[in-house]
Amino acid sequence: MFFSIRTKVFLTLLLAVCLVVLGMLALMRWSFEAGLVELAETRQQERITHIRERLSQLYLYHGSWEPLKANPALWLGILSGRGEFLHYPGWAHDPPARMPGWLRYHPEDPPHAWPPQRTLQAQQQGRRHRPLELRLMLLDAQGAIIYARPELLREARRIPIVLDTQRIGELALLPGPSISELGELRFRERQRNALLLFGLFMMMLTAALAFPLAKHLVRPVLEYQHTTRRQACGDYSQRVAVHSRDELGQLGRDINALAETLARNELARRRWIADISHELRTPLSLLRAHIEALQDGVRPLDQAALDSLHQDVERLGRLVNDLHELSLSDLGALSYRKAHIQPAVLLAEAVDALRPAFAEAGLALALEITQTHPVSVLADAGRLAQLFNNLLHNSLHYTQRGGQLLIRLHHDKTTLSIDFQDSAPGVADSSLSRLCEPLYRVENSRNQQSGGSGLGLAICKNIAHAHEGTIQAHHSPLGGVWIQLQLPLCSAS
Repeated sequence: MFFSIRTKVFLTLLLAVCLVVLGMLALMRWSFEAGLVELAETRQQERITHIRERLSQLYLYHGSWEPLKANPALWLGILSGRGEFLHYPGWAHDPPARMPGWLRYHPEDPPHAWPPQRTLQAQQQGRRHRPLELRLMLLDAQGAIIYARPELLREARRIPIVLDTQRIGELALLPGPSISELGELRFRERQRNALLLFGLFMMMLTAALAFPLAKHLVRPVLEYQHTTRRQACGDYSQRVAVHSRDELGQLGRDINALAETLARNELARRRWIADISHELRTPLSLLRAHIEALQDGVRPLDQAALDSLHQDVERLGRLVNDLHELSLSDLGALSYRKAHIQPAVLLAEAVDALRPAFAEAGLALALEITQTHPVSVLADAGRLAQLFNNLLHNSLHYTQRGGQLLIRLHHDKTTLSIDFQDSAPGVADSSLSRLCEPLYRVENSRNQQSGGSGLGLAICKNIAHAHEGTIQAHHSPLGGVWIQLQLPLCSAS
């Protein structure tokens, strides 16, 4: 069965509040029942004490139980505790009309039988109304019956009646519920009904409040859903409105950040395709122009023409190879066989290999290694050598004749830093952050003869990241570009 998130939130809120309300009602009912039982037991004990006092006063006045035994109405008056009933002149033959019907003595009952027969019948029928007066029986000091039923004495609890430390009789209390008075039963029933109505009202109120609250909580999710669907269709300009700082607000900000990233990636993809097309079009156009000139007889087909065609093909091949290598480094598909190597030795070998080329170009090349002890990094020697060669060739192609390249290698406790600082020409501030972008060159012209393919630094950046390092461009103190490579040290040898 499918439920929307709004329905799930609504049901969750409703269920949670209903459980709280039911728990609260159960606790209130338990507390009320316990308090009512305690109150009823206290009142029952007080009434028993008053009845014992009245019986003691009667025994003290008459000196025996005979007057009480001879007048059942007097027994009813003592149980009821109404003084006007005790002194009513026609009590024995005509009880007052205000006497409760269940407390009246009925002539059809056997003499001195208490409680009345119809009370026992009502008890057998399951009636809960069993007043204290109908559960009390009276015995004298010797245990003889004054008002009682012999068959009920076995299950009754005995309560002694004492007059001046002398035991003059005892009350026999029949077992029964603590809450047995009619008023108490009605009060408990009213309270139960009130609690039930309160619980139903709270559940209805919860349902009425949970629905708009669930709708309010889910509204941002529905907006996010609509926006992400538009973004999935390629409309990366869509943004969600964020109005809170909670988790939903953070989700909205993350969606907006993702949309910005996708927009930048889409723009970079289109620019990448356009740049590749342009980079390939230039050598292909030159190659086609040379071939057409040879076909038309404008240029003779001699060794010089063949050498020019060969150079064009080589430049085109280098560009294709660089593009392939860059794509592999972007995908992480370049093979890395990492081991503990000393980058100072590897860098010195790369510098020594290119010294003749720098001397032929009229550039000074200097290497300064500052280290207290040989250090090593976890790296692929071939890829790291490729990175060094790309940085060296980059300075070789772009540094003006008569300039210089200064390379410094130094380290601290955790990081190895290699600085490539060359002389003029420099680059503008806006170009520093883009030097490592694919196919980006500072010069306006894209003439392949003025430099490389524009992919060397991009490949260097990918290789550095593969070694958990960084590469950044700054202004060189010598007037050119300062490329700073940082790699994490693994151990000191």
